[in-house]
Amino acid sequence: MTEPKLSGLYIHFPFCLRKCRYCDFFSITSLVLIPAWLEALGREVLFYKDRFGHFDTLYLGGGTPSLLEGQQLAALLESLRRNFRFSADTEITLEANPDDITAEKLQIYRDLDVNRLSLGAQSFDEAELRFLGRRHTARQAEAAIEMIRAAGFANLGLDLIYGLPGQTEGTWFRTLKKAVSFRPEHLSCYQLTLEPGTPLGEKQARGEIKPLGEEAEVALFLATSQFLEERGYRHYEISNFARGEAYCSRHNRKYWRHAPYLGLGPAAHSFDGRGRWWNCRSLAEYCRRLAEGQAPVAGRETLTGEQLRLEALSLGLRTREGVDLAVVRQSAGWERVLAELQSAGLVAVAGNRVLPTRQGFLIADRLPLCFED
Repeated sequence: MTEPKLSGLYIHFPFCLRKCRYCDFFSITSLVLIPAWLEALGREVLFYKDRFGHFDTLYLGGGTPSLLEGQQLAALLESLRRNFRFSADTEITLEANPDDITAEKLQIYRDLDVNRLSLGAQSFDEAELRFLGRRHTARQAEAAIEMIRAAGFANLGLDLIYGLPGQTEGTWFRTLKKAVSFRPEHLSCYQLTLEPGTPLGEKQARGEIKPLGEEAEVALFLATSQFLEERGYRHYEISNFARGEAYCSRHNRKYWRHAPYLGLGPAAHSFDGRGRWWNCRSLAEYCRRLAEGQAPVAGRETLTGEQLRLEALSLGLRTREGVDLAVVRQSAGWERVLAELQSAGLVAVAGNRVLPTRQGFLIADRLPLCFED
């Protein structure tokens, strides 16, 4: 909570072998453009060479960064290290798909000092994996975890999705119990959102599938939180659990703590403490602009003091760290509002922090609105 706000670096790898049926992140399925993306990224790095201080987190996300060949990943990391300053203990996370994992790739990751893997398991149920459009099987996910452990990785995160149409607590808990049996250091449990424009979103629009329903989603959320906390996982953010403070995602905490972060690649977002900007959501446009010596920025905004305060509330109240009481005190009638929220069991006060409870997590999007000035 008192650690300095060092910057985080995010690299968006915009390639997948195929798109999952629920995903609305920017990615394409033509891998032949990876060299062009790498060349453009190298140019974008130079735009920010002297604008950020030390980085202590590096996150390779996407898309599917585990599709990178060893020499491509090595060249990328060498370029970043040549142009940016990194702390000696930098957390380097790479997102991976289970069917991309091989012993050879894992050795390359170790040699390149990747020290945290985020594995997109999503489910250990074959029918659910097919529904989601995943390209791996449950057995491939299990085999990948076993290889990761055999390679000596001691910081493994598993991504899981729940709240699928028709899913019951029994089917979800089979996946959850299987995940916990591998003792991952980190678990991200995301409720499925049927986004417009995605294949599943379109099926919903046509009435072919129905969302699980709010009551069932709330029950699964609360049961998941209790189940994991009883097994030693701290529920430190709405969707995230860690087996001890040391395994909380340092990079993702940059976003929730309002620390500076730089995002490189198409559709990536950045924040320097006062302003936010984002890149164009097109690989062709991204590459073209950089080839012409232009930054690929699609838009930007400078936040007022009040906007920063409201963001601090909305970000902080989705974590177990909560927000500083001084931020809350800037709201008119804060004492009455805080007392009402405490009485309702939605927040607690510990020292100078206002913390959401498990019930408070359920309405985390609405809690900040209570403290609007």
